[in-house]
Amino acid sequence: MPDKSSQQRALPRIRVLQVEDSPLDAELVLTELQADGIDYEVRLVDDEPAFVETLRAFKPDIVLSDLSMPGFSGQRALELLRGHSADIPFIYVSATLGEEAAIAALREGATDYILKQNPARLASAVRRALHEADEHRARAHAEAELIRIQRFESLAMLAGGLSHDLRNLLQPLLLAGDSLQDYQDDPRLARLGALVRDCGRRGLEMVQSMLSFARGARRAEQVKVQALVDALSLLLQGSVPRAVTLDIEVSDPQLTFEGNHTELQQCLLNLCLNAIQAMPQGGVLRVATSKAKLEQGFFLDHEDVQPGDYVRLTVTDTGVGMTEDVRKRLFEPFFTTKEGGTGLGLLSCRRIVYSHGGVMRLDSIVNEGSCFDLYIPLARPLAEPSNVAESDANLHGNAEHVLLVVEEAGQLTLLSDTLDAWGYEVHGSQSGTAALQWIEACGLPDLVVMDADMSLFTSERTLAALSQYGYRSGVVVLCRADDPPDSAKLRMPDGNRMRRLNKPVSTRSLLHAVRDALRDAPRNTR
Repeated sequence: MPDKSSQQRALPRIRVLQVEDSPLDAELVLTELQADGIDYEVRLVDDEPAFVETLRAFKPDIVLSDLSMPGFSGQRALELLRGHSADIPFIYVSATLGEEAAIAALREGATDYILKQNPARLASAVRRALHEADEHRARAHAEAELIRIQRFESLAMLAGGLSHDLRNLLQPLLLAGDSLQDYQDDPRLARLGALVRDCGRRGLEMVQSMLSFARGARRAEQVKVQALVDALSLLLQGSVPRAVTLDIEVSDPQLTFEGNHTELQQCLLNLCLNAIQAMPQGGVLRVATSKAKLEQGFFLDHEDVQPGDYVRLTVTDTGVGMTEDVRKRLFEPFFTTKEGGTGLGLLSCRRIVYSHGGVMRLDSIVNEGSCFDLYIPLARPLAEPSNVAESDANLHGNAEHVLLVVEEAGQLTLLSDTLDAWGYEVHGSQSGTAALQWIEACGLPDLVVMDADMSLFTSERTLAALSQYGYRSGVVVLCRADDPPDSAKLRMPDGNRMRRLNKPVSTRSLLHAVRDALRDAPRNTR
């Protein structure tokens, strides 16, 4: 049964798809929702074609279905729903559902079942089903985010390693270039020396950009918009086909901001080359700069940026455009629609923009073209590389023993791998009982990281048992944002230090929480 807090929690208006051939029974079911204060919009169907069409067009939040109807059945409705979506809750509301049939229905993917003779539990079952569906989506999002971050960080580590090797290889080019320029009496050798030296310097700038990618740091300098565009125009010479018209517009040539000229030049060049490839039959490539004032409502929820004055760098083409499927995967590492492409160009562009404290926007229409807008703040203090490096170093563990208790196997693996990669000794348990067995065999850990939502052996019971075992160090609890601070599952019986971390978690938030918990909590006596 759901707890009282979930019963009282207000739900937004929900869309209910009701499968029922008796209008009277359908009305009785809806009366239960009304009595509980649930705001809903309903569609009533009693055959398969109507169900399939309503499922597609209505996009229900939940399905309430009778078991048997003339020419249609609840089992068939459930089968069709699961073929359409694994996340939409399905509740049987039937007068003929026996115990064996109910168990079979749950095995087949039904969320719950309600008997028409006893409909009082319907409203709470609906609330619980919707809440669990939201949690499932949040967990899936967290897992996908962790995988994405880990892949991105692995790429950054690879870039860092390659950069060090490339820098060692490029250094002799600079020395050779300077040596060749000593032969001023031979103009050919002098020109060759200048060429070798310039190529070496440009290569080292690219290496620095790769290191910047790996470290998340960059060199601060004054970037003049006009100089940035002029350098881009020079680099594009010879790359723009005759069938493509290059149009450059700079609204304020004196506009200057703090950033990294080389990285931004690389970003714009990448976008322009992509735009050219998107116009195989020719078209117009437009690069424009302007000043923009962005309000808080412009930014997305996950963007940690501030409103204010920004410089807008725009790259527009009149090419083939992008489908919605391509746009969804556009910044996925190694995804590419170009033969021979790496799938890293746009990812690198976004990383550069984000490292400048900016944001990126994309507008694309199939067969009409695409437009990338890069917004870089005009006034923003830049972090020094040493500070960033020091911060990253502080996040690494020193082989501290971390006991990780999470029921869901995929989440447990991802969190365990993340902590292990950052220098912690991790033991993962899928239940509180398994964690306690490990403690009996191996002793007390330095830190416990635990999911607050465990059903087999609850977090409250696990925390109480930890105290009985003499555990006095810190606990990091992964909880929902709407869990009240005084919830029993967020309290240590003996008043030990507990640090809550709202789900879904990111790698950085997890590492900061673990580091702070280890720093502040007392050590156990082993």
